[in-house]
Amino acid sequence: MTGEQLDREAEQIIRDHGATPAFKGYEGPDGPFPGSLCISVNEMVVHGIPSNKEFQDGDIVSIDCGTYLNDFYGDAAYTFPIGDVSEEVMQLCRVTKASLYRGIEQAAKGKRLGDVSYAIQHFTEREHGYSVVRELVGHGVGKELHEDPEVPNFGKRGNGLKIKEGLVIAIEPMINLGRKDVKQGDDGWTIFTKDRKPSAHYEHTIAVINGKAQTLSSHVPVEEAIAKNPNVKEVVSVDELMAVA
Repeated sequence: MTGEQLDREAEQIIRDHGATPAFKGYEGPDGPFPGSLCISVNEMVVHGIPSNKEFQDGDIVSIDCGTYLNDFYGDAAYTFPIGDVSEEVMQLCRVTKASLYRGIEQAAKGKRLGDVSYAIQHFTEREHGYSVVRELVGHGVGKELHEDPEVPNFGKRGNGLKIKEGLVIAIEPMINLGRKDVKQGDDGWTIFTKDRKPSAHYEHTIAVINGKAQTLSSHVPVEEAIAKNPNVKEVVSVDELMAVA
């Protein structure tokens, strides 16, 4: 299967449900984004343009999807390990996914965005030795795809905007196996790790309701499908990860 095939199918599903792909036509410095999905493979961090290159055994494929429905945007991402992925890279995926939920736990009324950022950075860098990308961050979501505030995956506890009831943000750890440094590709969109080592990316849109984070997006259908597909490796559950961590 190729990224272009996935992109066509995703756009059809999105439009069949009365929504609009949020990314397609999104204006960047070098023109509009051509796909409905961002598909980033291995050393691509984010913003990969769907291509006609077939996915290979051992790839990890980050798929980022945004939609627009009933005047509001939603945004989520998941990294899929395909076939015989090395244990080193599988662990990167597990830790990145777990860090997303570490951040979500901190998105509570009265806390600060720095608490979310610190939780992700400390778990991935200090506890597991990976690198957090600095140039790319999470963001507010609502009437626009990208709104204030920015939600970095690095920071200090007690710093940043105070979290209030009703805040809606996309939390999205982008974690590198090697160094934190990244660069932009010639297409004007794709972001690569400079050392060409793999990067993983998971994302949820959350809202602060009754003082706590409520996850508006869901990875459950994704993981149910993975469990039925022998070609895609399952990233162990967050509960199991937290117990090990």
